[in-house]
Amino acid sequence: MIRVLLVEDQEIVRRGLKTLLEIKPDLQVVGEASNGQQAIDAVRSLYAQSDPPDIVLMDIRMPVMDGVTATQQMCQEFTNIKVLVLTTFDDANYVSEALRFGAKGYLLKDTPAEELAEAIRSVHKGYTQFGPGIIEKIAPTTPSPAPTPSPEEPPPGFTELTQRERQVLRQIAAGASNREIAQTLFLSEGTVRNHISRILTRLDLRDRTQAAIIANAFLSWLKE
Repeated sequence: MIRVLLVEDQEIVRRGLKTLLEIKPDLQVVGEASNGQQAIDAVRSLYAQSDPPDIVLMDIRMPVMDGVTATQQMCQEFTNIKVLVLTTFDDANYVSEALRFGAKGYLLKDTPAEELAEAIRSVHKGYTQFGPGIIEKIAPTTPSPAPTPSPEEPPPGFTELTQRERQVLRQIAAGASNREIAQTLFLSEGTVRNHISRILTRLDLRDRTQAAIIANAFLSWLKE
């Protein structure tokens, strides 16, 4: 069993990630933190119980203590723990710093569930893991994720989504661009942007990568 600590400042995103990981029989989420300082405190507490995490999924941009600083301190204090950075395409400079401080790799936040699980297993075995697009600054090609079951009710805001907004959110989960969504749903790109803006507002999300995580976590619900 691979023990995972989730570090992400957005509660709804942590919930989505936890849902995606806990359906894997060999992965166990042993703790959550909303900033770097909480993450370090959580690891210390788990170590005191002789039950530390194997992998830390570390967000980059967080209040109190960001993921880069937390990665530096964690890798210095806990040499057996492996940090895997969760990031967006715009965080390339931060990722470079985190890798320099000891992170074992990075993944884009909207990585499909199966790839996320495989990356965790790979890092646990001692390999490094580099997701697409950030180092080279080339736009990634994200494969459509396999549908994942939703073991619980979706978070607040989902019930307020219109049928069209659910369709747009499913396309975001599949990695489609605004132009591709517009072509698929026979809409203008401006209308697609408006739908995405309303989706982010209803679900209290920061960007479309967070929307993709939540959509993948509750994809079966969106298809109903």
